[in-house]
This record gives sequence, structure tokens and C-alpha cells, in this order.
Amino acid sequence: MTKRLPVVGVLGSGDSEHAGKAAALGSWLATQRVHLLTGGGGGVMTAVSRAFQAVPNRAGLVVGIIPSGEDPVVSRPGYPNPYVELAIMTHLPLSGAKGTDALSRNHINVLTSDVLIALPGGAGTASEVELAVRYRRPIAAYLDDRSEIPGIPAAVPVLATLAEVQAFVCNRLSTP
Repeated sequence: MTKRLPVVGVLGSGDSEHAGKAAALGSWLATQRVHLLTGGGGGVMTAVSRAFQAVPNRAGLVVGIIPSGEDPVVSRPGYPNPYVELAIMTHLPLSGAKGTDALSRNHINVLTSDVLIALPGGAGTASEVELAVRYRRPIAAYLDDRSEIPGIPAAVPVLATLAEVQAFVCNRLSTP
């Protein structure tokens, strides 16, 4: 039987790519025999997915959990981004400030991930971080300053370097 690959969820802005951090993280994750999970949209989600997908001979897939548009049969414009290899379409329309609501795909993003890394973002990222804390999922934020995610809980460690993020992910994935 083949062992399941771990899933690393990357959270962050749907508008700004934060390309330096997102690209470095995506490229490294692709070498780790993991699947990458994002919300499947723009910004950080696109940047990390692009970098992950660009690594040849990787084992994992780019997975996107896609919110619905007004019509549950149709996804929102811009979703999934072109780098998503496995788009999981949902009927769940809420996000942003309503990201902790039961009709948000953020619950799926958080609960499906074995470990989560949050990059800079707004209300949607903050809601996913809040859910990760609520569901006791391993999460760290890859930020220069805590203010890059509004209201980030004190319990979430802020890591300033890729080396710290790598150590966090490796430590969490080696623990059963």
C-alpha cells in the first residue's frame, strides 16, 4: 500500500502575491513529497502554486479548494488559478470577513491540511488562522511582522525566515 502524502496548506492574500516568500516556500515544498493545498485563487495562492508546479519530478499535486460563485454550479471569476492541478469545487460561497462561517470553504482548507503556513493577508487569511487555532491544527505565520495578518492570535508563532518555516514544517510532519 502506498503511504499518503502529507498536505501542507498555504494561506495568504488573494490580491498580493508576496512573491518572494510565496515562491521560495512553494519551490521548497515541492521537494518535500507533500501536496500543496490553497484556496485556489489569486495572490499568494497563485504565487505559491506557480512555484510548486514549476519544480520538475515532484511527488505532490497543487490542490485548490474552490469557492462557489452566486450560482453554486459556477466558480468565482479567477478560480481556480491556472496552476491548480486538482480543483475541488464546493458549493460554499463565503470568504473574507465571513471566512469562519459554516458556508466558507476555509473549514475544508484548514481541516484537510496536516500543517498550515500563513503568509501576509487580510480578513480571509485571518479567518483561516482563527479556524486553525480553533481546530488545533499546526500553524505558523511566515511574516516580517505580526501586523501583516490582522488580529493574528498570540498562540500562532511568527517565523521570519524560510529556514524557520522549513524546520516547523519538517518537525510537524515527522510527528504522527
